[in-house]
Amino acid sequence: MYFKEVPFPFVVSFIEARDVWKYYGDYPALRGVNIEIKEGEFRCIIGPSGSGKTTLLSLIGGLDRVSRGYLRVGPYELHKLSNTELDRYRNEFLGFVFQLYYLIPRMTVLENVELPLIARGVDPGRRRKLALEALEMVGLRNKARRRPNELSGGEQQRVAIARAIVSRPRLLLADEPTGNLDSKTAAVIMDIFSKLNRELGMTIVMVTHNLEIIGNCHRVSRISDGVITRTYDVPQTHETLDTLIRELMTTV
Repeated sequence: MYFKEVPFPFVVSFIEARDVWKYYGDYPALRGVNIEIKEGEFRCIIGPSGSGKTTLLSLIGGLDRVSRGYLRVGPYELHKLSNTELDRYRNEFLGFVFQLYYLIPRMTVLENVELPLIARGVDPGRRRKLALEALEMVGLRNKARRRPNELSGGEQQRVAIARAIVSRPRLLLADEPTGNLDSKTAAVIMDIFSKLNRELGMTIVMVTHNLEIIGNCHRVSRISDGVITRTYDVPQTHETLDTLIRELMTTV
């Protein structure tokens, strides 16, 4: 397999936003966001509905454009890129996982996972090998020939994760990835994210409402009214983690 242990660096600034604004018409969804995320970090972003967290994730993912400000991901200054350059950035640098799975029903699990590699022109033999390895990473290699409607919701989300990581992205973005799942299945999904972060050194930025899963993250940033109001280090002991969750519950 191509997955291997990668040391957790926490050294290089990987994502940097300075005074980022995003307008929809006259409405400012983001109002001067400042945030820095290190390479190899697992960062959670929390906030109430309408706070701007999904907007921020969309800007980092190149799905939308900054109205004003500076936004860099790795070597890419996103506020300067053309549409063609943004397409290349999304295709070669990122993986996306959403609340909805967006699997194609008529395709097998394997074919769904192969899709990003088809867009990159990878030959069929290597495509199949990489897709099977990605499915193995999420524990679904034995379901490669099934179709999405033969899987549970949790299994479909694991297929979506395999599809997101099959091209070996440096950055994985997740928007409410456990939103449609029960707590037990959500824990399985979070264990997979932690494994990707730990063993591949993959930087992960996740938007979530579910405070119970933030223990998998290294840091959590709270956003409110389009502004990052505070960033917390996530403690590793249950007692202090519970204290942090109680504090966050009073502000989200």
